[in-house]
Amino acid sequence: MLLATTKVEDVDRFLKIFSTKGAEKRQQHGSKGSTVFRDPAETDRVWVIFDWDADGWQSFVSDPDVPPILQEAGHVGRPQAAELAGQYSA
Repeated sequence: MLLATTKVEDVDRFLKIFSTKGAEKRQQHGSKGSTVFRDPAETDRVWVIFDWDADGWQSFVSDPDVPPILQEAGHVGRPQAAELAGQYSA
């Protein structure tokens, strides 16, 4: 699992591209799915939990076909993986 965040110009536009072109490209890099959350404090930020390993993520973000998809989705900056702070049993 991987948690990432990004700012977007328009959440609805982002979701449209994320669930189509973005999904196809992520699947090519081994993603098994994702869950998207709107940030309650920042209306232009989304958080995504990916069923993906770190190698797949790195492969995706280094793919030269990805930047145009991110631009079409309205990303403001680059998506960033959240830093793991700990894992707990409950």
